Amino acid sequence: MACVNIEALLEQTVTGLGYEFAGWERPGSGLLRVYIDKPAGIDVEDCAQVSNHLSRVFSVEGVDYGRLEISSPGLDRMLRNEADFARFTGETARVKLRVPQDGRRNFVGILRTVRDGKLEMDVDGEVLELQISNVDKARLVPRI
Repeated sequence: MACVNIEALLEQTVTGLGYEFAGWERPGSGLLRVYIDKPAGIDVEDCAQVSNHLSRVFSVEGVDYGRLEISSPGLDRMLRNEADFARFTGETARVKLRVPQDGRRNFVGILRTVRDGKLEMDVDGEVLELQISNVDKARLVPRI
């Protein structure tokens, strides 16, 4: 892999094409999965456009990957930063912490307020305050 900040490169490229950069992951086997979004939703043509463009950018930048997959963030979209948590206030999320808080690392609850790097979350009727910098992974829980 080249010495490139992949997340910054992805964000700059995807937003430059007019899409929201909703995250990325490398689950293994050379796969690089990129999540994009837009207000009207994502279709196959959007994914193809971003895939073709990113393939060219990666070639120029020397980014090593085996397979590139472009996808919508889905109903269980990742929450990556303070802005994501604020955008989805009132929604239910699953949050995993890097370092346990009160003996727990995993929480499921309703996102409340977000400010100064802290997230308030209603978990089983109790409001907890979590440091966003301590969040390892967070995803929305789809409504059924």
